[in-house]
Amino acid sequence: MPLKTQHDEQPQLNMTPMIDIVFLIIIFFMVGTKFTELERKIGLEVPEVANLGAITPAPEKRVVNVYRDGQVTLDRSPVSLKELTNQLAAARSQYKDLGVLIRGDAASSFQRVADVLGACKQAGVAELGISVRIAARER
Repeated sequence: MPLKTQHDEQPQLNMTPMIDIVFLIIIFFMVGTKFTELERKIGLEVPEVANLGAITPAPEKRVVNVYRDGQVTLDRSPVSLKELTNQLAAARSQYKDLGVLIRGDAASSFQRVADVLGACKQAGVAELGISVRIAARER
């Protein structure tokens, strides 16, 4: 019977590729993350220009809340239907593609939500949305 004179090497786990992947993932997330800096206050007086309209893209959708008691707010400021129409028309004159999201309380009157929809339409807002909550399924 022949004797084994050579020793088998024990299997080893090479960690180098795994460490490389971890570093690549760390670099990916560092580059992909937006780092925001706080605005620094500088004693600077900026120049004035005439109001020629906005040069930036359309802002986020404006949010209109209709509460249970019928109160209407535009971006958390209470407004009447006439003020809502005027403020949305003024905002639409600066941004033609202005969007409005209407959030009505489930216990409020639908007529009040319909009045708000009419005020938005009267202001010329074409992009309207209604916020709802998905109901839990019964089991």
